[in-house]
Amino acid sequence: MPALRHAGAAGSVHEPVFVQLPEMSASPQTGALVSETDDASDGWDAPWTDSDVLPDAASAAAVTVTDEARLTAWVQGRVQGVGFRWWVRSNGLELGLVGMAENLVDGRVKVIAEGSRDSCAALLDRLAGADAPGRVARVTFRWDQARGGLTGFAER
Repeated sequence: MPALRHAGAAGSVHEPVFVQLPEMSASPQTGALVSETDDASDGWDAPWTDSDVLPDAASAAAVTVTDEARLTAWVQGRVQGVGFRWWVRSNGLELGLVGMAENLVDGRVKVIAEGSRDSCAALLDRLAGADAPGRVARVTFRWDQARGGLTGFAER
């Protein structure tokens, strides 16, 4: 196979990488702990369901609608320098959540929110909604049991 790199000015690399993997038998999968949503258009239809959020019966028993939950979300797109963290803080406080929103060095914003599962789910919907400042391209998120220890909603 010929080399895929091209001579020229340095820039982003958009070249395919082919990796030959051996065949392996797969055990039954109970569901992913991290789900990913991708917004390819300007409109947003939340593609996740409770089965995506709660992958199996054990998790469903651990985090129910009435229990406190912890949402960790990584928001990718044009979300730094546009007031996104302030907007997340405002929405989090409006929903009665505690947590934080912080800029990451790779350009994403990390959001941690704790409170009722319904309120956390509402914040997740808003993170990828049309009213979010900037341009949200993707939201990756994870659900956990609330750990406590958070007060207010901080911007870092």
